[in-house]
Amino acid sequence: MNITVTESAEKYLADLLAKQDAEGMSVRMFVTQPGTPYAETCLAYCRPDEVIADDELLELTLLRFYLERNSLPYLEEAMIDFAEDRMGGQLTIKAPNAKVPKVSADSPMEEQINYILYSDVNPGLASHGGEVKLVELVEEENGHIAVLKFGGGCQGCSAVDMTLKDGVEKTLLERVPGLIAVRDETDHSKTDKAYYK
Repeated sequence: MNITVTESAEKYLADLLAKQDAEGMSVRMFVTQPGTPYAETCLAYCRPDEVIADDELLELTLLRFYLERNSLPYLEEAMIDFAEDRMGGQLTIKAPNAKVPKVSADSPMEEQINYILYSDVNPGLASHGGEVKLVELVEEENGHIAVLKFGGGCQGCSAVDMTLKDGVEKTLLERVPGLIAVRDETDHSKTDKAYYK
């Protein structure tokens, strides 16, 4: 399992556990609503009697991490860090595969497309309040066409054709073998709710 817990995060969590009035406390890590845009990566205190039999144990120098079995594919490449600042500091958890589990060339085309949209495309569109999702895959004689729907600030945006054509389409066609084109199903004439008022 490829999870990184920085030294500062390990020390911070070990200090927190030491303040709990229970012997043998550890940390449990899991993802709620894994594989969806609403996925959240969570850490919780875990008393010895709360350990679940099929949890995977990650034994660190200062503490034990229990990883929920169902969350494992979504926790791949996760990183837990603690950065000190004037207010004391902040624990951050980055889990790039929480919303969509890591895919390979053998994964279904739909999963490959969703993975690229969530991990590479949407973070860029989010700065404009937009997002894009896969509506359907259409099978043609010589390959597949991905039909995408733009939402949020991208809807009714005149730059969306350029964004779609240049960025999203180029990225998907380069990275998904067998994909021949990308289409947009959003009606860009609807501008009433497209921008933040």
